Amino acid sequence: MGILDYLIVVVYLIILIGMGVYLQKRASKSTESFFLGDKKMPWWALGASGMASNLDVSGTMIIAALIYALGVQGFFIEIRGGVVLILAFFMIFMGKWNRRAEVMTTAEWMEFRFGKGKQGEAARILAAIAQLIFAIWAITYFIQGAGIFLSEILGIPPDLAAILMISLCAFYAALSGLYGVVYTEVFQGGLILFVIIYVVSYVIINISLPETFVVSVPMGNGEFQQITQNLKDWSSFLPRWEMNVPGEYSQYNLIGLATIMYIFRSSIDGMSGSGGYMIQRFYAAKNEREVGLLSVFWIFLLSFRWPFIMSIAILGISYSQLGNVIDNPETVLPKVLIELFPVGIKGLLVAGLLAAAMSTYVAIVNSGAAYWVNDLYQRFIKPEATNKELILHSRIASVAIVILGLMSTYLFTSLNDVWGFLTMGFGVGLIVPQFIRWYWWRFNGYGYAGGIVIGMITAITIRFFFDDIAEMPSFYLTAAITFIGSVVVSYLFPATDESDLKEFYTRTRPFGFWGPVRKTLSDSFIAPIQSENRRDILATLFAVPWMLFLGITPMMVVTKQWVYTLICGSVLVILSVILYFLWYKHLSKEID
Repeated sequence: MGILDYLIVVVYLIILIGMGVYLQKRASKSTESFFLGDKKMPWWALGASGMASNLDVSGTMIIAALIYALGVQGFFIEIRGGVVLILAFFMIFMGKWNRRAEVMTTAEWMEFRFGKGKQGEAARILAAIAQLIFAIWAITYFIQGAGIFLSEILGIPPDLAAILMISLCAFYAALSGLYGVVYTEVFQGGLILFVIIYVVSYVIINISLPETFVVSVPMGNGEFQQITQNLKDWSSFLPRWEMNVPGEYSQYNLIGLATIMYIFRSSIDGMSGSGGYMIQRFYAAKNEREVGLLSVFWIFLLSFRWPFIMSIAILGISYSQLGNVIDNPETVLPKVLIELFPVGIKGLLVAGLLAAAMSTYVAIVNSGAAYWVNDLYQRFIKPEATNKELILHSRIASVAIVILGLMSTYLFTSLNDVWGFLTMGFGVGLIVPQFIRWYWWRFNGYGYAGGIVIGMITAITIRFFFDDIAEMPSFYLTAAITFIGSVVVSYLFPATDESDLKEFYTRTRPFGFWGPVRKTLSDSFIAPIQSENRRDILATLFAVPWMLFLGITPMMVVTKQWVYTLICGSVLVILSVILYFLWYKHLSKEID
């Protein structure tokens, strides 16, 4: 990078630190201020913040690697998590269900669902511990990505690059809480959008791919192999049933079957309500209407990610055509940034991608700290803690999560290794009991706590003692053992108290197996709930493909495959019209 590039990055970092310092006082009023922004932040800010927090550098590097090597088929692999398909479920019903609880964290929600007795306490403690562990490993994933990205850009060792990045993130995450997270992410989101528009426009105007070209794939032993791709197959928006790719990516050769599995996995995740930094935006929303608005705005902004990643992959291929084939697909992003952009623009691109990395870090750190402060320290260790003590613990926990995440980086061999474990292993052990809690009245707090323990142990055992098991069987094995364990433990203990079940159902109004609870309520009360539930289920069936085509359509534009573009665009328009009548026209206008 040139002096101008470094100057742009330094100015960006100074602005970021200044915003953190400025928002410190507002975040220090209370834990609700620190973790939920007093529930006064506008929906557009929460939606823009969510977009920025999902556009992490680590994920972008992985997806760019998959699309560089496999084409649009890489999009279908990233339905496992990179597409963030769960937002379609939050947009239609899961966001408002969570908002109705009036809580600060998923762990606190457990006492709303299971009561404040022993089973509610058990569920809350295990939920908090599980989410803390997940936050630490998620930080591990992002640290590895930051190390690879910055080491390529700055020419320094990856460990040093990661330490520099996370030190700054820990500083302003600990300083300004959710206020800092959201408003710095709004600023970062604007910078990211500029970067995306510039790169996509440059590629559309200047680059067209040849009918055949060479890419490289990892062999899993530190070596790489070049393969030849055909443009028509590489840019096809329909998942092929089978591919023939060697090496590490051969686990995705049954891509049709894998796509079905990834959609199933993401649907279970979306219907489970998720947790962590994503759910925090919905808890912080002013009311149900703003939950819907922030969701659709979030999804719309996030769709810009896909033409950007496709553009990076095309730039990588174009660079390779000059006789410089990029061996490691995970370095395509920093490589094209260094080699193909002029001074000044390069600095803006680096600043924008740093913004993408840092926004995700601080969102995870802030939400993870909430589980320690709100669900463990204040609830069980020191209920009489003063506001000053709670804010201090919020900041200490933020720093601790970062340090533990850094220490865990040595447990994994690559970005795809960490991401696969989080989405298809450890994450599955968490989402199964989280799924059951919404839809089955007989599921109790002990079943949830037991399911979380069984799920975590199963996922960790498979990953570290049977690491030759591929993603797909790992997913099904972890899910099956966790589901059976959750149900068995639930039946070993009495059901949740009837009054707690009734309070949960009447406020949340979920669909599912709630027959015994519905029988205690009048038909006039149940009828509008069932009408809402039927409409939400139908709308979700259209929202999922709508979100997928919202990402695929602009990818087709960048590849200049105009027939594919017309088909995808037409489907997107039809789905948008259907959702307008099924969902948007019914969006609640009530102000809570």
